[in-house]
Amino acid sequence: MPNYIVTIGLEVHAQLNTRSKMFCACAAEYGAEPNTLTCPTCLGLPGALPVLNRLAIEKTILTGIMLNCTTPPVVKWDRKNYFYPDMPKNYQITQFDLPLCLGGGVPLYDLAYPKDAQKSIANPGKVVKLTRIHLEEDVAKSTHHERFTTIDFNRAGTPLMEIVSEPDIDSAEEAFAYLTSLRQILIYGGVSDADMEKGQLRCDVNISVRPEGQKELGAKIELKNLNSMSAIRRAIKSETQRQIDCLNRGEKLIQSTRRWDDDLGETALMRTKEDAHDYRYLPDPDLLPVNTADLIEKVRPQVPELPHQKRDRFERDFGCSPYDAGVLASEKALAEYFEKAVGADPKVPAKKVANWVINDLLGVLNEGSLSIEDCPVKPESLSALLTALESGKISGNQAKEVFSEMFSTGTEPAAIIKAKGFEQVSDTGALEAMVDQIIASAPDKVAEVRGGNEKALNWFTGQVMKLSQGKANPKIVTEIVKAKVIV
Repeated sequence: MPNYIVTIGLEVHAQLNTRSKMFCACAAEYGAEPNTLTCPTCLGLPGALPVLNRLAIEKTILTGIMLNCTTPPVVKWDRKNYFYPDMPKNYQITQFDLPLCLGGGVPLYDLAYPKDAQKSIANPGKVVKLTRIHLEEDVAKSTHHERFTTIDFNRAGTPLMEIVSEPDIDSAEEAFAYLTSLRQILIYGGVSDADMEKGQLRCDVNISVRPEGQKELGAKIELKNLNSMSAIRRAIKSETQRQIDCLNRGEKLIQSTRRWDDDLGETALMRTKEDAHDYRYLPDPDLLPVNTADLIEKVRPQVPELPHQKRDRFERDFGCSPYDAGVLASEKALAEYFEKAVGADPKVPAKKVANWVINDLLGVLNEGSLSIEDCPVKPESLSALLTALESGKISGNQAKEVFSEMFSTGTEPAAIIKAKGFEQVSDTGALEAMVDQIIASAPDKVAEVRGGNEKALNWFTGQVMKLSQGKANPKIVTEIVKAKVIV
């Protein structure tokens, strides 16, 4: 059997987080009562005219700048004609030949790959090329019941970016990383909440398979009904194998659209795929072309520090390891939490803050399936805990105990430390008296240390800790013991 090459392209639909819809003043909200956020325009009633949403255009241009796209000096809107029950007008206002963004690419971050693939990334540092980003209106939401379908027109008309990649993705793992990285950038830019569970980020996958050595791409087969990152990965693997099996049997693959059934773990034919001419695109006669120069200049100062730039800065300025910096920069809210904790007390090393955020804070959040936004410990409170630890006020084990109660109750660390009597004794006079007491009671141990066994110093520190009921500052105790025992 021949070896096969898989080629994948993604069409990602991202809802923009504007307050109103793309062509009318209806609210663009999630979760409202069905069919309550509608008007003659988004219902497609005769005589209703569309009006452009300027903020949606600006957010799309901002997305393009973040992804290194170019924006033509003039863009326009077109009508794409098709007949589905979720399309109120029987055409969709979209962009065809003059979209808002052209070219560009999405960088694939190492930590965006599935965890089981992060140690064997085939193309580290890869940037997946984009074809275009165009702005259009979303369709209504169809819900299929056993014997009937209901349609909610609240979603109809919501501003929707379609981000189209080149056929530049080589595996299900790269597709997963592409979507994860793209979602991070959209959230960093504040252009979309990109919540797949709410339908704010949806994806169609185009897959083609060809024998190794063949330059021409195989038949493009599109997958629909993909509603989670893990489902997209499973669907690509399943469909790739199905196409390979078909070719091995001598069957011919035809351009088509298939539906993914996650329960069965297989795809099913929906329809043969239309080409662009089947949609009978035509310029929308109700919307004028838009000059983009002023919009670009307005948006350019809004470009944020992107995940890879933040990661590099965390390494450079805070001494984070590449892995730690990647974790901290992987979510905008997590990066903001870390920087607030670092800024709350400059005396606490940023590396220590990073360790606590990644190992302790994220650990308990993951156990409870919580996000950083749900964290009951404020960054300033975490910093206060680490200040107490760094100054020697409490020990490492005590800090862990205090943190656990902070997470459970939301109480500030100072109150917990006081209530538990954790404040360490750092008064050198009191500590010297304890050390003298232990030295006087153990002349054999003193002789052992002076005979060359300096490891026995730990015994003295341990005895003072017991005598003080764990309240003595171990660092200061050790220094006093050395001064008194080693002559």
